[in-house]
Amino acid sequence: MALTTSIAAADFEPIAPDAAGAPLYRAVKRSLLRAIEAGRYPAGGSLPSETELASGFGVSIGTLRHAVDELVAEHILVRRQGRGTFVALHNADRFLFQFFHVERSDGLREIPRVELVAFERVRVDEEPAQALGLRPGEPVIQVDNRLMLQGRAVVHDRITLSALLFKGLSEKRLRERRSTIYHLYQTEFGITVTRAQERARAVAADRLAARLLGLAPGVPVMQVRRTALTFGDKPVEYRVSTVNTAQHEYVNLLSGPP
Repeated sequence: MALTTSIAAADFEPIAPDAAGAPLYRAVKRSLLRAIEAGRYPAGGSLPSETELASGFGVSIGTLRHAVDELVAEHILVRRQGRGTFVALHNADRFLFQFFHVERSDGLREIPRVELVAFERVRVDEEPAQALGLRPGEPVIQVDNRLMLQGRAVVHDRITLSALLFKGLSEKRLRERRSTIYHLYQTEFGITVTRAQERARAVAADRLAARLLGLAPGVPVMQVRRTALTFGDKPVEYRVSTVNTAQHEYVNLLSGPP
């Protein structure tokens, strides 16, 4: 059953025009984002009706819809025909099409089978510390996963998380999660990954990646360094993915103005 809200129009603060002349819908969008980030609308829960929201914000339906349209395009909200607008919940489909970009060379794309290889509490090195806004030496959780596609080991992920931000995360909770790791962040820690910044380069496989992927050390592989971001572009996860591209490719669909 979908979660619902019990928020009345009177609970909203009317939106005032921006003194700098910014479009009114952007102020509505910011207000909705703050409410979602604060947990006022839980992940998977429905928003009040457009009429109720527009009335509460003191704006037109058109202005409200413009704000919602952008949040839908950014995968923060999702519309369901005949049911309303909901806060997007991380699931396997969202992971596959928004955050996982490895597919077989013939275009076959599937959800990987994830094998947890290691779970450790360590002191953070300089590179992940910089990505996460931490000081080198601060405590972090380090996770190594092997991702299987078509029965073949294709990706080695090393994930670094702030131990303070993910207090209470254990190897057991990670192994027994019901869905993706981003679903775990969202439903058990209140941290929603909204987007990610990635950098890719060719490197020589180190001994760990080579062993996990069944390669000879030094074989050319692709390395993707990802910083996952939550609301306000706050970094919450640093991930280094080593990809065996012998039979697979990194594919990302780009969109923008014509």
